[in-house]
Amino acid sequence: MSKRTRSGVKNSKKSSENEESIPTKLQKLSSENLAQSFIESRNNCSQSGVSDFLFNKKRVRILSEETSVKAGCDGILYWMDRDQRVQDNWAFLFAQKLALKNRVPLHVCYCLLSKSTDTWRHMKFLLGGLEKVHKECKSLQINFRLLRGYPVESINEYIEDENIGGVVCDFSPLRTPKEDVEILKNVLPKDITLVQVDAHNIVPVWEASEKQEYSARTIRNKINSRLKEFLEEFPPVIKHPHEYKRKSQLIDFQNVLSSLECNRDVIEADWAKPGLKNACDVLYSFCENRLEHFADCRNIPTGNFVSNLSPWFHFGQLSCQRAILYIKTFKSKFPHAVDVYCEEAIVRRELADNFCFYNENYDNLSGLSNWAHKTLNDHRNDERNPCYSTSVLEAAKTHDDLWNSAQIQLLTDGKMHGFLRMYWAKKILEWTKSPEEALETAIFLNDKYSLDGRDPNGYVGCMWSIGGVHDQGWGERPIFGKIRFMNYKGCKKWFDIPEFVSQFEDKMRG
Repeated sequence: MSKRTRSGVKNSKKSSENEESIPTKLQKLSSENLAQSFIESRNNCSQSGVSDFLFNKKRVRILSEETSVKAGCDGILYWMDRDQRVQDNWAFLFAQKLALKNRVPLHVCYCLLSKSTDTWRHMKFLLGGLEKVHKECKSLQINFRLLRGYPVESINEYIEDENIGGVVCDFSPLRTPKEDVEILKNVLPKDITLVQVDAHNIVPVWEASEKQEYSARTIRNKINSRLKEFLEEFPPVIKHPHEYKRKSQLIDFQNVLSSLECNRDVIEADWAKPGLKNACDVLYSFCENRLEHFADCRNIPTGNFVSNLSPWFHFGQLSCQRAILYIKTFKSKFPHAVDVYCEEAIVRRELADNFCFYNENYDNLSGLSNWAHKTLNDHRNDERNPCYSTSVLEAAKTHDDLWNSAQIQLLTDGKMHGFLRMYWAKKILEWTKSPEEALETAIFLNDKYSLDGRDPNGYVGCMWSIGGVHDQGWGERPIFGKIRFMNYKGCKKWFDIPEFVSQFEDKMRG
């Protein structure tokens, strides 16, 4: 049995009153028809789609000098990047709203580099999701294009070829996507409008706060006070009445995947399959089997009490807002669990976007608070014993069986339990030559192997563990200084370490 010294499963009183508080329709749902129930929810919101829906313009930023769609154009283009889905996507919906208003076809493109720094694991998941987007777009008379090459060049060429009158793009707070959008803005023809929609956060990052927030404490009320305005049902993306007349692109996604230059040594994670239907299966399983215990047991790595939804959130294949709308239907049944999940999936997740958006050094030590920077410098020359190379850490060959097991989980499953992510990163600080090397190593390993790598949550998680971001100073000790400390003995108080290690013994021997 797992030790639950600090967080055990509480007995849940399932009174008939609480059972009845969940609508009968939801009680009868299965994973097979959960996606269908979302379709019904959208249709109940608006039968005619987004054209008659009161779209909250605070989700939108006009980036170009031109504010109107070019007269006489032949289409609106949605440049899909971070949010790789059709439905429950405010950017897609806004693009369709513009296309309907101007009575022109709607185009959607995704830009794919032939040579990627991502791995086979990431690219197979990404392209598997895009294949489903392509199929759904076709059924809705929306022209989907997979563009190859650098985004700015590919998109600019496409705009000219198709006489596009306006471009809608996704929002990302990360460096490369921000630079791509900025370059596109500067090279677009002056009569083309470029707008950006935050379809990833429930409260748009520029609406949640005008500055980098110090911690969850300082942003919590700013976000929660806006949920009444922004946490709303989505209208559907409808069959587009203005059909694209030219020949649509035929895409062999398997051939595209095979042709990519990427790291093929990192194979796919069998547990996570791309697309909305698979995301719905995981969401349904979480709510039916694990949500009840989430608040008390989410920090127990030996059990399966977490949502496991992060890959689909990261690739935008499932809207976090859609997941929250569904999870909130269990509020009267599991009130504390729902509140705790919303704190993590809304407040903490959007805090990460806030940090990366307002701090250009979100992935290096220059982005730390003064106190954290000073304390790490004060202990820079402290002895590290042991001191491991990146290759030893990557191969999970340290002296610590718990750390090795967590690393093996990352290598094989493309994920790591959230509690162990903290321990894992803090031990890298303890076992490497410098704070800089520690942060670089943690980010490298997370981005290479985790399905939700290259994500604001990942960067902030590493910066919290190694650099005290969104945290405070603690008692001073060697190497860590005032950065919060974690050790093996402390983990024993939370869960049964041998039980967790036993799950990975065979893989460790291999």
